[in-house]
Amino acid sequence: MPFQNPAPGWPGIPARWTSSAKSGVGTALTARSRVWFTVSHGILNEIYYPRIDQACTRDFGVIVTDRQGFFYEEKRDTESIIRPIDDGVPAFAISSTCSKGRYRLDKLVLSDPQRDVVLQRLTFHALTGKNADYRLYALLAPHLVNRGAGNSAWVDSYKGVPMLFAEGSGTALAVACSVPFLARSAGFVGTSDGWQDLCRHYELRWNYDHARNGNVALVGEVDLLSSAGSVVLALGFGQHVEEAALRVRSSLSGSVESAVADYAAGWRAWQDSLLPLDPAPRPDRQNPYRVSTAVLRAHEANSFAGGYIASLSIPWGFAKGDEDLGGYHLVWPRDLVETAGGLLAAGAQEEVRQIIRYLQAIQEEDGHWPQNCWLDGTPYWNGVQMDECAFPILLVDLAWRDGALPETELRRLWSMVKPAAGFILRNGPVTGQDRWEEDGGYSPFTLAVEIAALLAAADLADKMAEPEQAMYLRETADLWNSLIERWIYATGTSLAKDFGVDGYYVRIAPPETADAASPLEGFVPIKNRPPRDSAQRASLIVSPDALALVRFGLRAPDDPRIRNTVKVIDALLKADLPAGPCWRRYNGDGYGEHEDGKQFDGTGIGRPWPLLTGERAHYELAAGNRVAAEALLSALEGFASEGHLIPEQVWDAPDIPERELIIGRPSGSAMPLVWAHAEHVKLLRSLADGCIFDMPPQPRQRYQIDRVGSRHSVWRFNHKCRYMAAGRILRIELPAVASVHWSADGWQTVDDTPSRNSGFGVYFADLDTAKLPAGSTIIFTIRWTTDGRWEGIDYQLAIN
Repeated sequence: MPFQNPAPGWPGIPARWTSSAKSGVGTALTARSRVWFTVSHGILNEIYYPRIDQACTRDFGVIVTDRQGFFYEEKRDTESIIRPIDDGVPAFAISSTCSKGRYRLDKLVLSDPQRDVVLQRLTFHALTGKNADYRLYALLAPHLVNRGAGNSAWVDSYKGVPMLFAEGSGTALAVACSVPFLARSAGFVGTSDGWQDLCRHYELRWNYDHARNGNVALVGEVDLLSSAGSVVLALGFGQHVEEAALRVRSSLSGSVESAVADYAAGWRAWQDSLLPLDPAPRPDRQNPYRVSTAVLRAHEANSFAGGYIASLSIPWGFAKGDEDLGGYHLVWPRDLVETAGGLLAAGAQEEVRQIIRYLQAIQEEDGHWPQNCWLDGTPYWNGVQMDECAFPILLVDLAWRDGALPETELRRLWSMVKPAAGFILRNGPVTGQDRWEEDGGYSPFTLAVEIAALLAAADLADKMAEPEQAMYLRETADLWNSLIERWIYATGTSLAKDFGVDGYYVRIAPPETADAASPLEGFVPIKNRPPRDSAQRASLIVSPDALALVRFGLRAPDDPRIRNTVKVIDALLKADLPAGPCWRRYNGDGYGEHEDGKQFDGTGIGRPWPLLTGERAHYELAAGNRVAAEALLSALEGFASEGHLIPEQVWDAPDIPERELIIGRPSGSAMPLVWAHAEHVKLLRSLADGCIFDMPPQPRQRYQIDRVGSRHSVWRFNHKCRYMAAGRILRIELPAVASVHWSADGWQTVDDTPSRNSGFGVYFADLDTAKLPAGSTIIFTIRWTTDGRWEGIDYQLAIN
């Protein structure tokens, strides 16, 4: 129809997302449906199409008026109860009761398994008066393809069916009702949208027919009388409006009951294929295991098999705008491997095989993975995190040991594992950033993952009949493992004295500057370091990350250094909350709400993370404390929302009800956090097995049982050590083939040691230094074989 009544107020107020505290997430397990939906405060929030990394709406809720002075918005003015329609089936029954007790709105929310459509069946119950006394309006805020600005909205009909339309960034949506809308309007948010109209007039009076290129909203009045109070709203997507409208009309022509049956059948079939890790039935409670497995699977992109995002949420989304394109709906390789571990723990082997293939497809040419990326592998942030380069190796090893990978598959995967191991060897052990995307340096978590991955890769190299590469991998792992305490165990600090321990593992130790000894040998222990500010600060910061040394098998849970660290961690980071203990990431963390509850805005106070309660439970299980581990499982489940979604963080300060911050309950950070749900499933599996499900066996066997040490000290151009311990072999590692020209007596006698190819882009020469006495000095230079060029510099290294 021709447009005659444009909405004023272009372009509207700046676009914002909405609450990250989801109470439900869902999608159909069919390739024909490419929509993912989220629910919060009783209404639909972000809906994603055609990929799970592309949000296309802000929210889609209901306003109720009486045309005289009553204006109630569903998300703000009702108390909502949400339940899945069945264990492990993420379609939701929502009951929202007006805070004044005047009405109740019952909804059923799901996606159409056959189409790119989200369905809502709404039933309105007047609790005061009768249905005819009220008016019901559906209000939608399009944010097409991760942007709230630059959208256009209008009202029109498709083949005689009145609809609401919007388009932006090459994607379109349409909304229709099972009974025709009585009135419709399109407007700019904050100026001419339906919310403003209804708030002022308690009915639609403006009836604008279009709003172009701005932050837009749509509204449609539902006919309560002709529908007897029960209607179906369908929101569909397409590349153009006709495609979206056709899908909407097709969905409305079928029955919701049929869609529910089809949707539920797909989920039940998948849930039935999983291991029975279910807890005993609990009165009036959901099955937390099946919630977690549903959350894991609901975060997969069906058009990118094996691609799972970190969360269908945007932390503190109500304060975020178009500048935050990704939120958490991106692929983090670390989170993806953790997700795979949860799926494998539940017995979902085919899904894990798909994740491994996906990881192989998005691996960069040099062997690393992007810090995070869109589903097509395009990097979003540009950092490199070494643990993310190591985790996929451990996943291959875990999947093979669990029987999810046949041995014939390992040869194909060696083409992924070998480059990844090479990247670690060339660039480790220093992490570009720690696992929380913060400072770079020597991190216990990253070290544990790297070393375990090198040993797992060595086993695979043996299977590939590459024994020399296997030996090099193990020798490097042995060296790094032997230096862990020198790198990150702080002694003699004020914290150590305060808590009565001789030392503890720090969160992260900054790399040594050029004027200090190399951290690969001759590292200056933290207690004796020069008084540089960064080193001093690092020595006073601890993190539960140190428990990764136990989780990955490098250190025993009863190692005195581990016990010392646990004591300091608990003193500084543990929060005793109503559901049980929870831990902060590290002292001084700034990623969380401010003291007054204001959202994180680049600064704040880090709050406790439930996934760290899960990690602590794994530590307790490794230490033989099963009762403690079970109590921590209960705490982890107790931090979940009403819908049993596990948040990234929980509030640990006095209640601030006006900001929805209640002690021990989810904060404004991401919810659900898929990584936390994966940890929950792995903990259930570990408790069922009586051992840590995802602990790689190689480090424990090699370092705790066989007590393997290291024979080497290593010199590199990026780690020029100045001294080494007597009795060791000096290994010179180089980026190209060369010969090391060296002397131990001031050039009176000279040796030339040619380099060997490690097979990983590193060439190394082992100098015969093991018998040299303390006090000796090694002098060497390098002759590059390819062009016959001398390095032109003499390097010195003292033996002590």
